[in-house]
Amino acid sequence: MPNSMPCNHASDTCLTTPELQFDWDTVQTVFLDLDGTLLDLHFDNHFWHEHLPERYAQQKGRSPVEARALISTHIKEIEGSLSYYCLDYWRDFLELDLVALKQEIAGRIALRPEAENFLTYLHTLGKNVILLTNAHPDSIALKFRQIPIQHHFQRIISAHSLGIAKENPFFWSTLQGIQPFKSARTLFIDDNLQVLCNAKQQGVRYLLTIAQPDSTLPARQSDDFPALDCFRQLMNGTVSTQLP
Repeated sequence: MPNSMPCNHASDTCLTTPELQFDWDTVQTVFLDLDGTLLDLHFDNHFWHEHLPERYAQQKGRSPVEARALISTHIKEIEGSLSYYCLDYWRDFLELDLVALKQEIAGRIALRPEAENFLTYLHTLGKNVILLTNAHPDSIALKFRQIPIQHHFQRIISAHSLGIAKENPFFWSTLQGIQPFKSARTLFIDDNLQVLCNAKQQGVRYLLTIAQPDSTLPARQSDDFPALDCFRQLMNGTVSTQLP
């Protein structure tokens, strides 16, 4: 969760849409991440690096510098684990109601450009669309109250229901037990490069990342996975060339 800048929600349209060639006929299941993929990651970056330390300092009588150092250090210590994403864990660690604190800035929750149009597009193609997120169920519920897109998914799976984070090497084999899928006919889109590397090692065929998960931060480059600037790049029924 990199440092964030002042809020600037993603626009509803794409400024540039270079075509990303893709053969949809080979895809049966589409797994989609939530934060940084469908939703602008700015909300989460701002919460963890600005709002939470500020409110922790206020409620615990600590300086803002001390609060940021405490939270930032612990984030690094548990990064990639299920606890890292668990609001219950952080509630016990900080002795704060994180859901209530997130609600204070819920107005910052925003869709990434063309995200809902893409979900509708997948429905017209008849794909099996599954939300696959590390987010805690309470966080998912909060975001769906603000951005009601849950009806677009055949199923919503939080890593907390599996008891294992997406970064874990055993995640995909565990997922198969509750949501069978054919790796060779699966597309997975996630902004987390470590998670994508894990999926690649487990045989998931089509993998895409997000160029700009946080709309307030510069776009990034990936040498390992094609990066989407905007979901409109995938919404062209005439293309038929498979990704490498």
